[in-house]
Amino acid sequence: MREITADMIKNLREKTGVAMGKCKEALVLSEGDTEKAIDILRKAGIAAGVKKEGRETKEGLILTGENKSTLVIVEGNVETDFVAQNDRFKHFLHDSVKQALETKPASLADFVAQPYYKDKSITIDQYRNLIIQALGENIQLRRMEVVHKHPNSSYGIYSHMGGKLVVIVEIEGADDQGDIAKEIAMHAAAENPDYLRFEEVPAHVRAREEEIARSQVQGKPANIIDKIVAGKLKAYEEQACLVSQKFIKDNTVTVQQFLDACGKKINKKLSIRCFWRWKVGQA
Repeated sequence: MREITADMIKNLREKTGVAMGKCKEALVLSEGDTEKAIDILRKAGIAAGVKKEGRETKEGLILTGENKSTLVIVEGNVETDFVAQNDRFKHFLHDSVKQALETKPASLADFVAQPYYKDKSITIDQYRNLIIQALGENIQLRRMEVVHKHPNSSYGIYSHMGGKLVVIVEIEGADDQGDIAKEIAMHAAAENPDYLRFEEVPAHVRAREEEIARSQVQGKPANIIDKIVAGKLKAYEEQACLVSQKFIKDNTVTVQQFLDACGKKINKKLSIRCFWRWKVGQA
């Protein structure tokens, strides 16, 4: 029998949207013939939407859910904004978030293979295929992240453009500062930082920025080139790093200075531990 490779399984997964394990089973049964494997999956009722699976999905929504211990963020993609606003698609995403909060999957691949909590005779992936059949468009769960909350942290969630852009900010140092975290999330939605702080900028990115800066000051006196380059790198930091950006509600202070002032009011040291900024279709 023809060897079933990881690439063959991945290719079938991309064509059908069916879980990797089921794809492998179908390829084994079809002796490595992809088209026959698709027929096997369709006959099993789990790839009825296969013809729609290849269509490009650029629209969609990002939803979040949380409880005391966990926070979940999910992006679902469709072909048109019209379907993105459809209640059946929204219910599918809401159900996905609700189930992920309970099961805390290790990965998206693990999640779509789970039995659907409202009908355990089908998986999440099969449920998705039923929605494809009902709405007539390719539908994908593009990404999912399960955040395990820290006991001494606050979380702020800001959803913009009807769920097209979602930002989550985690503040370390207190568990009752969700409003402050949300204000910073709103800032991050508007200012689009690439990194949390300058120390997290990859070395190759910093080297590139320094190279660009030095190319811009050729011909300047040698004794001031380093100062000019340092100034340009500082300007890059203030543009690219969340804690160094001018706070959008008060541009006389940085985000970190705003947070320091908030911490001083409650006699606690606050810091941003991490942030998530998801936009529909983002690479």
